[in-house]
Amino acid sequence: MQNDILTSLTRLSDAELVARMKSLVARERDATAQIVAHLAELDTRDVHLREGYESLYAYCRDALGLSEWEAYNRIEVARTARRFPVILGMLAAGAIHLTAVRLLAPHLTPANHREVLDSARGKKKPEIEEIVARLSPRPDVAASVRKLPALRLQAAPPGEAPVAPGLAAMDPAVPVPPETRLTADSATLPRAAVTPLSPDRYKLQLTIGGETLEKLRLAKDMLSHAIPSGDDAAVLDRALTALLVDLARKKFADTRKPRRPRAKDPRARDASAAVKRAAWVRDLGRCAFIGRSGHRCNERRFVEFHHVDPYALGGEATVDKIELRCRRHNDYEGRLYFGKRRRDGTGAVREETTSNGPQPIEPANLFWNKSAAGASSSTRSAGVEPQR
Repeated sequence: MQNDILTSLTRLSDAELVARMKSLVARERDATAQIVAHLAELDTRDVHLREGYESLYAYCRDALGLSEWEAYNRIEVARTARRFPVILGMLAAGAIHLTAVRLLAPHLTPANHREVLDSARGKKKPEIEEIVARLSPRPDVAASVRKLPALRLQAAPPGEAPVAPGLAAMDPAVPVPPETRLTADSATLPRAAVTPLSPDRYKLQLTIGGETLEKLRLAKDMLSHAIPSGDDAAVLDRALTALLVDLARKKFADTRKPRRPRAKDPRARDASAAVKRAAWVRDLGRCAFIGRSGHRCNERRFVEFHHVDPYALGGEATVDKIELRCRRHNDYEGRLYFGKRRRDGTGAVREETTSNGPQPIEPANLFWNKSAAGASSSTRSAGVEPQR
């Protein structure tokens, strides 16, 4: 049956596939709101007890077949929705997601719930955590350095299911997840964690090596005249500032005092330093690919200089012909030119053009340009995905 579904989808055009996907997501959102509403009503009855389960969580997990995290998330949201029914409509409309409601639940009151929920519309989890930090600010954490043993993630015994974090607080019978038990036999370390504490204040927790610690201590000693307190956060900020300036100079020819540009053949493969600077400032250091819906990629990782017209076809390395692309979109547009072209439902090759025109160049160094912090400030017009 599943193979038949996948086979049938291969016959759909891109537009039909996207339309079906959007329809399914809308139905899933509506179903999620209905499930939450039903759980809210089940929570007021003893149905799970009559069915032989000690808690509603156990009933959802064992009788309904939900995962531990699905059961926990939905029950918490259901209890919040009973207090503030407006949540159900927002879930059905896709304005807010289950994780957002769960994180905001302890901070919602009859007086603020509408304002807080409206501020969470369309927000991702990190942004929701910042709203929580604004509603319930916590003091800054004290800087500390302590030696840790080498850690190893212990494998879960066969047949033992992992349990989502936080379940033990809801149900004391729930064990600690086996995959998070730590033993001191390996160098496997957790990733750095960033936690919002209050508006514009964050807790950064990470594990570093002995050499890095020595570099930090040496930097604090050498900066003792500028930062007498030896504040680790201030030292880290200065180190990152110097690193970003150096990276911008190496990757994008960025400098406060650029040399007078020398004449360079525009048909050269590599763009000149002046062109790189101009393209980087104009595109705000982010991928400038714009899809057919008008959405801009804005990725900052693995950014590359992209010839709007391929160099192999005579494209020039000028400001209006060089744009920033992330590695995936650079490869994608290359495949549109030289790879296998996509065909529509009639079998004809689709030939589409792009309306990505050149943009005015903003003066000043990008790193020092505050406007670069928000890619939404880009004024590039929405273009059509190039299909050549």
